[in-house]
Amino acid sequence: MTTVDFPARRTELRQGYRDLTAAIPEQMQGFGALHRAAMVDGALPRVSKELMAVAIAICTPCDGCIALHVHDALRAGATREQVHETIGVALLMGGGPASTYATNALRALDQFET
Repeated sequence: MTTVDFPARRTELRQGYRDLTAAIPEQMQGFGALHRAAMVDGALPRVSKELMAVAIAICTPCDGCIALHVHDALRAGATREQVHETIGVALLMGGGPASTYATNALRALDQFET
């Protein structure tokens, strides 16, 4: 099994988003505005929203999303235990297929905490 370098994957994705913005600026500006609006503190704090995104990334399955949202959840103030519980909820909702990406979320957590 190849282990993903999640910090490197995040850097790669961020460059890809810059490339997309150059190619299709209107669409990416709209997507960026949607992302900012969805993640702003509101009735739910940003940390909760980032943890939801982690769970969805596990269930979808999307390593790139795991890289982005585990990082952002930690930056928003999520604790290791909160990420662990989020992984548990993703397992409940996604079953066996989600369990394979749950291992990736745990690896991403370890890598971003270092």
